[in-house]
Parts: sequence; C-alpha cells; structure tokens
Amino acid sequence: MDSRDEKQMPEKKKRVPAWLYPSTIMRMDALLQYDKCKSESEFMEKAVSFYCGYISANDNSAFISDALVSVIRGTLDDSENRISRLLFKLAVELSMTMHVVAAGKGIGDVPLARLRGKCVEDVRKSIGSVDLEKVDEYQSGM
Repeated sequence: MDSRDEKQMPEKKKRVPAWLYPSTIMRMDALLQYDKCKSESEFMEKAVSFYCGYISANDNSAFISDALVSVIRGTLDDSENRISRLLFKLAVELSMTMHVVAAGKGIGDVPLARLRGKCVEDVRKSIGSVDLEKVDEYQSGM
C-alpha cells in the first residue's frame, strides 16, 4: 500500500510500546516545534515513516535536505554553463581551422579577427555543427 492509498483510507492508530533513552526523548522534544508536530506520537510517526522510506529507498530525493539539493543543482548549473562556453569556444576554433585548411594557402586576405567573427557566426547559425563542405564552398567563392 503506497502513501496515496493510506491517505484515502483512514486508519485507526494502534498503541505500541516504545523504549527510548532519555537523551533521545530530549532531542525529540527539542525538535517537536521545529517540525510543527503537535505531539511526541506525531513526531515518532513521521520519524518511523521517514526511516522506512529511507531503508526501502523508493524515493531517495525525499530524504535529501532541500539545502543540499539546492547546492547540488547550483553546482550542476555552473558546470553546465562552463562546459557550454568551453564547447562553444572549441567549435569556433575548429571552424577557424576548417576555414584555414579550406583556403589552402592560409588565411589570405581575411585577417584573423574577422575570421574569428565569421566563425562565431557560423557556429551560432549552425548550433555548433560546422560542415567542412560548406566551409570549402565559402573559401572557394561559390
């Protein structure tokens, strides 16, 4: 029975004996208000549900703190942005190499700065996929 079924069919609570160390009870009492629990029983119910879910590992994301998820997401976003910029720069350099090779005798009349600008535009227009045949046609004046 998953948690949705439990919410649809109200259950009658059952009393169970629990032996806890005084230090555990003190920690629980200190955290009752933090978790907005109205009683020790509610707190223990949440704790047992959490631990059962953790052990069964059906949904690990429910057990990772929001702060940790936020830090991981931020790190991944930063890495993705850095990798994207580096791949774009690499594609521009590759496009420049293709133009130099296609020209046959080097860059010729086109200064390196203008060539870089053209290559940036080529990479932007082609979403990073530069075709050697098209570069050759351009260099040949077709």
